Amino acid sequence: MATPSVLIAGCGDIGGRLASQLLPQGWTVYGLRRSVAKLPPGVIGVSGDLFDARMPAQWPEGRIDYLVYCATPTVRDEAGYRAAYTEGLRHVLAWTERSGQKPKRILFVSSSSVYGQQQGEWVDEASPADASGFSGQVMREAEKVALSSDVPATVVRLTGIYGPGRSDLMNRVRQGYSVAVEPPLYGNRIHADDAAGLLAFLLQAEAGGVALDDCYIGVDDAPAPLAEVVDWMRERLGVTQWSDEHSVRRAGSKRCSNARAKALGWAPRYASYREGYEAMLAQVD
Repeated sequence: MATPSVLIAGCGDIGGRLASQLLPQGWTVYGLRRSVAKLPPGVIGVSGDLFDARMPAQWPEGRIDYLVYCATPTVRDEAGYRAAYTEGLRHVLAWTERSGQKPKRILFVSSSSVYGQQQGEWVDEASPADASGFSGQVMREAEKVALSSDVPATVVRLTGIYGPGRSDLMNRVRQGYSVAVEPPLYGNRIHADDAAGLLAFLLQAEAGGVALDDCYIGVDDAPAPLAEVVDWMRERLGVTQWSDEHSVRRAGSKRCSNARAKALGWAPRYASYREGYEAMLAQVD
């Protein structure tokens, strides 16, 4: 049996981590991004711009078994999101069709921002995805493009990604960041390595003949109130001063479930924020 091939469109941080997990398993990995010099060793570079309808000159001529669409907007407004997710995905689908390629499956990397729940509800793949913000609405629009294409598709809704190079919360806690305790503001997160690991797991499962669902949520085992995470982080960072008068009160609060992915056999390496942030702190120390 030939080794499977995958093209990662938008091969940045998560895409690069995914490639690094698939290459040791014998996969042929193509990575599409503007600067192919930043791709991990072993990835076949495809220099291209997802925002440009013109087909990249380096587009692979051979078989593409799987397509992972993992874009990032360059401008974080509605037009920027639509260009990155909806239009960019349409471009890539057109390029595969023009090349006579029919991937066995698309993994579209989406976001839990598609959910509009605000009262700490538990959310799974069957929960209503009717966010009021433009980011969630555009992401839902792009999901529908993937799911309505003539290629089988699975949407992977990642929650708040953190990890090396993604230490914004740590930095804010050091600066005196404070969060309202009541009502609890539940947050959902996944370490960058686990986000890539879930994508790799789904690709390996599909390649092994496992039937995938059309949607999975990528989240760790323990959604937690943001105030709890901040308190823990203060203790670990030695932060002793903050102002409760400037505490943050966010609108969104939900608890995302990873039960569907775990039922398939996946488990996060970092089960909660404690394990994930401890690993980051150990690297700093």
